[in-house]
Amino acid sequence: MKSMKKVWLIFALVICCIQILYAQDLSQQVVANRANDTSQIDKPYIIYISADGFRNDYADKYQAKNLLALRAKGVQATAMKPSFPSVTFSNHYTLVTGMYPSHHGIVNNSFYDPKKEQLYVKTDPNAVKDSTWYGGVPIWVLAEQQKMLSAAFYWLGSETPVQGVRPTYWYNFNTKIPMDKRIAAVKNWLALPEEKRPHLINFYFPEVDVAGHYFGTDSKETAAAVKLVDDAVGEMVELAKMTGLAVNFVFVSDHGMTNADNVDAMPLPSIIDKEKFIVPNGDALLQIYAKDKKDIKPLYKALKKQGADYDVYLTTKMPKRWHYRAKNNKDGRIGDIILIPRLPKIFNLTGKPTNIGKHGFDNDLPDMQATFYAWGPAFKEGLTVNSFENVHVYPLLAKILGLSYHHKIDGDMKVLEPILK
Repeated sequence: MKSMKKVWLIFALVICCIQILYAQDLSQQVVANRANDTSQIDKPYIIYISADGFRNDYADKYQAKNLLALRAKGVQATAMKPSFPSVTFSNHYTLVTGMYPSHHGIVNNSFYDPKKEQLYVKTDPNAVKDSTWYGGVPIWVLAEQQKMLSAAFYWLGSETPVQGVRPTYWYNFNTKIPMDKRIAAVKNWLALPEEKRPHLINFYFPEVDVAGHYFGTDSKETAAAVKLVDDAVGEMVELAKMTGLAVNFVFVSDHGMTNADNVDAMPLPSIIDKEKFIVPNGDALLQIYAKDKKDIKPLYKALKKQGADYDVYLTTKMPKRWHYRAKNNKDGRIGDIILIPRLPKIFNLTGKPTNIGKHGFDNDLPDMQATFYAWGPAFKEGLTVNSFENVHVYPLLAKILGLSYHHKIDGDMKVLEPILK
């Protein structure tokens, strides 16, 4: 119990500054005058859950009894590969668009757009709620466009009208709503009359990520956060059963977590002239944007000579497997030069103490791997599948919900077709 209280205390302190910046409207937001089309009434239901930072081995490592039992009755992947970079904002938006970050535009938690001449920073509510940053068609937008109602209890992009559309039911991100009230909101949504009942519910848990960052992957605090999420999922499943509805669950995470050297972190290399280059804050990935393109190659060569504990890439020479290179850089939001520290090394540009748990590294690394479990009437039972890229979840959701799409995505339904009954 003490561990759980400590997790919540640290979580509250960490995002205290965010709470000050954000308008603290704790009430449910509802878009008026919407209803399910008669053609959507009998479609299946999906509760799409993300547990931030829930590394692919956490359920076993910390004996998450509910998740272990539920995945055994459904489908589990040995792992799910996050998109590069393996950070929260990029991957949560990939999970609802089926597009790599370089294609949907949220290329990192913080980045620069040379066309806008603006920084996107995860703690800036004006940027987070500005729909012009967001490409693609989030799954709730796809549903609403086809007159199927959706709901979101936190998820990146749900607070802004992407393509002019929000979920019918949604909340501004905050940490003041206790877990029991969050779960009660799901219960209330499922209890609505069928014409007002959302067929897609997005639900986000931040607690495991916070504990992993501040206490590391092997801590009692992370174990407590995993239990918190596991208990909440178990409760959500039980309340769904009580409704008598055929509800499918898809449980994912955005990335994994690893323990890094937060004591001997690297500062910004001194040869980077901040009068000539823009460098948003980062620890597992530094993006360097040149104000004048002629300065790129000289700095690149100098960094290559100097760099001992990090790798240096030109955007034109990034590994193809990351889908994060000049060819994909349609908005110019990927830096001209990328620095990636070699674990356990990290960057620390602020000079202030930084936490031990980190992610954002090479998405092939074992500790960066995410989680995928699914259960319910749409899914086969007792099935384990090999690791797959997270871009493939979007077409799976669309298939189950009976939603059509004609825009280009990176996901392919053929990858996860075998997990459906």
